[in-house]
Amino acid sequence: MWRHLPNLITGLRIALVWPVFWLISTGEHAAALVLAAVAGVSDAVDGWLAKRFGWESRLGGLMDPLADKLLLLAGFTALTVIGVLPVWMLALVIGRDVVIVFGAIAYHNLIGSFDAQPTRISKLTTVVQILLVLAELLRLAWMPGLAGLDVLLVLCAGLTVLSGLHYVLVWSLRARRAVREGNR
Repeated sequence: MWRHLPNLITGLRIALVWPVFWLISTGEHAAALVLAAVAGVSDAVDGWLAKRFGWESRLGGLMDPLADKLLLLAGFTALTVIGVLPVWMLALVIGRDVVIVFGAIAYHNLIGSFDAQPTRISKLTTVVQILLVLAELLRLAWMPGLAGLDVLLVLCAGLTVLSGLHYVLVWSLRARRAVREGNR
């Protein structure tokens, strides 16, 4: 029974998506920041539990990145709706994820199954995206004079584009190699 605890924690993180979006949208930035922080801690805890006790599962491997993506999407969308983040940044975040998902589907259907481990650049991109959302919430909630967010926005945009291009390049080369080796 305990082996399902990481998936339960991840499910609870998914349940925080709507409240985070709603709190940001209604100007309850401090509460949104607290919930986002709780989600971040829960992400670390479920990952640690799964690895430490060997409770990793295929379901958890799918749910965990989905929870991260949904929370980031909620944060970026709400911050865009209230005019804090530019629309183009939201478009980059969504566009990158769409490229990755459709690329994965195409690879699976045309080439075969694959191991969808995130790359270092992808992990860094996710960390910077999270930092941007948290920094904006911190600025809105308690630190209106917080500086450096423009630099963080540009860094986030650059990494988002770079990460999307990296996925396209890496998986295109893998597909080409698989076709050449006769796997399809």
